Amino acid sequence: MRVAVLGAGAIGAYVGAALHRGGTEVHLVARKAHLEAMREHGVRVLSPRGDFTARPHVTDDPAEVGPVDFVFLGLKAHSYPSSGELLEPLLGPDTALVAAQNGIPWWYFHGLAGHPLEGHRVETVDPGGATSRVMAVERAIGCVVYCSTVIEEPGVIRHLEGTRFSLGEPAGGISPRCGALSEAMITGGLKAPVEPNLRDDIWVKLMGNVAFNPLSALTRATMAEICEHDETRDLVATMMTETLAIARAAGADPRVSVEKRIDGAWRVGHHKTSMLQDLEAGKPLEIDAIIGAVVELAELTGVPAPALRHVHAAIGLLNRTATAVPVG
Repeated sequence: MRVAVLGAGAIGAYVGAALHRGGTEVHLVARKAHLEAMREHGVRVLSPRGDFTARPHVTDDPAEVGPVDFVFLGLKAHSYPSSGELLEPLLGPDTALVAAQNGIPWWYFHGLAGHPLEGHRVETVDPGGATSRVMAVERAIGCVVYCSTVIEEPGVIRHLEGTRFSLGEPAGGISPRCGALSEAMITGGLKAPVEPNLRDDIWVKLMGNVAFNPLSALTRATMAEICEHDETRDLVATMMTETLAIARAAGADPRVSVEKRIDGAWRVGHHKTSMLQDLEAGKPLEIDAIIGAVVELAELTGVPAPALRHVHAAIGLLNRTATAVPVG
């Protein structure tokens, strides 16, 4: 098995290091600062489960790698449409794309047999078909990440918690390719269950992301602080309730209560969400997949979602003003 990690950041490099440790042929495609450190010292993983170092092939040129069996996408979802030049050299006739992204994936309605929106394009995450042109939906394997990592310094990944990467086919069921990838990830020390209905997992995780990510960026508060403030806790509950209704209208059936989901987020503690971290780092916010697509699905399915719409409007303006280039 040959695996390329496109976007070997905190999660991508961690997965690549684990796969390599398990005996898989791994190629990391990384940015230059991170690249040089990994070339010289390998990928150093610091983890409560035990530190280790892996030395997979590292490059910034996918043409050095050529076609692989799986491409693990460590990019932010908003980078997908512009990734064609990097992705193309890695694709063979049967290459699968493992989309380890937050939020609603571009393939969401692909293979959703019997649903009125089967095959429909989600414009927010696949604008004008720009994503599906470079990432054919037939190649997609879904991946829901329950793992937290950070880049402590170039080439050094600190694993904070979680090793679960749930995998699944857009059309459901248990496929040989998902089984093979799961086995390789498990051999490398990860949890990689193959879920017959991955959309349920997507929505369970998204219930937290759709509320806590934008609210943390808007308030600069941690997840615990949002939960411990009565008014914002109530707003989170409202947003989650709306999200559950949209999920069920969009062909999923996540089996989790709002209170249990909020309690799980509170127990994470004083954690800064990825959106708050991006805001503080001056990076564009990952709005479209996390909340914009949920609002679009509410419109498509006719589900009222006033709280999600209002928060979406506010975080959209914050993203515009926070990343604007000063004039003069």
